[in-house]
Amino acid sequence: MRKYTKISALMASVAVVALTGAANAGQFDGVTIEAKLIGGQQYEALYARIADWETSTGAKVKIISKKSHFEIDKEIKSDMAAGTTKWCVGSNHSSFAAQYEGLYVDLNKLLDKKDIAGFVPANISASTIKGELLMLPRAQFDVSAMYYLKSNYTNAEKSAAFKAKHGYELAPPKTWTEVKDQAIFFSDPPNFYGTQFAGKDEAIVGRFYEMLVAEGGQYIDDKSMPVFNSEAGQRALQWFVDLYTAKAVPAGTTSYVWDDLGQGFASGTIALNLDWPGWAGFFNDPKQSKAAGNVGVIIQPMGSDSSTGWSGHHGFSITNDCANKDAALSLVKHLTSEESQLVESKGGSLPTRTAVWVANIEIAEKGDDAFRTEVLRTFAEAAKYAFAVPPIPEWTETTNLVFPELQAAILGDKTVKEALDDAQAAVDELMKENGYY
Repeated sequence: MRKYTKISALMASVAVVALTGAANAGQFDGVTIEAKLIGGQQYEALYARIADWETSTGAKVKIISKKSHFEIDKEIKSDMAAGTTKWCVGSNHSSFAAQYEGLYVDLNKLLDKKDIAGFVPANISASTIKGELLMLPRAQFDVSAMYYLKSNYTNAEKSAAFKAKHGYELAPPKTWTEVKDQAIFFSDPPNFYGTQFAGKDEAIVGRFYEMLVAEGGQYIDDKSMPVFNSEAGQRALQWFVDLYTAKAVPAGTTSYVWDDLGQGFASGTIALNLDWPGWAGFFNDPKQSKAAGNVGVIIQPMGSDSSTGWSGHHGFSITNDCANKDAALSLVKHLTSEESQLVESKGGSLPTRTAVWVANIEIAEKGDDAFRTEVLRTFAEAAKYAFAVPPIPEWTETTNLVFPELQAAILGDKTVKEALDDAQAAVDELMKENGYY
């Protein structure tokens, strides 16, 4: 009864939020809010709620761009350089926010403290740059866990062959060495692959970064110097090289980003997939995924020193040049409300509101959906190992220098050491140019 009472209380509070929006019907008649949003299947459930806001306020939302965060980032920087930032609402991310100085409104000046109090404090802290709250978090707190096809672990003949080759039992991997062993073992190119990874832009550098940390290394040290060309860094990059050389990943993996990985695992042709929580519902939906009913999930594997845990969260920001900040704020509050976070987190993404965390865990404990329970419990544990990217505005700029070098090593155009030598030299020059030392 206590659980049902809490859930009912939360839903009642959500109803109040919805009714409050309805009470403001027509408040923004004739207003059009232009928005630049991250695109992808896992975000569409939330965007479907924009129509509710339009109906309740009389305003319209014109989505003028919907792309991957990497492409949105390039577009926003181009807008900043050209002075074309009169659009109002933009998707943002804790890994990107520090580089948009001067673009976005300090939401502390627009929101009451009670509006902020419902969010997980750590997410609000990560959304705050130099004392300014530059985005309001949505239900997309990201840390990766390992999805896997369960059928690969129930075949007695396959298990015996694996143990004969590697000397240990075949089970969902707990370490990155086990991931590599299993990925190579499972692979049958071009029909089936052991694993995959995002292979360009910040995506590959982020994966390298977390593997580097898991091996005991650092990307940037306390003096703001790049130090990833270390033994730990070379071990981390070698992992990617070995998988590519063994054809345990698709040949096109160096051009993959997140949507490619999601569709790849859903095709049923990938054994192991390190990925974000927002994909969970999609992977287990028989209407969209050939892997449905065959998906397991475990926490991210360990390196030789610690676990991986590259993490961050999504949010929405409002530009300083927006002509109608009140309407933009209303939209952002709607998209980050408890009701919206309940909708988003149904797909497996992790909320950034405390009450929604409580509701999701309590609903999962009822046990009505065994897979959802597994996902929530796994990602709650995975979140304990989460760590952010280096808190410097140049993070993304460093990734633009590093990712071509990582690709060169993976493709065999350079040795691991040559690639990291060149990458570190480029980042060192960047940090010098920006006055760090």
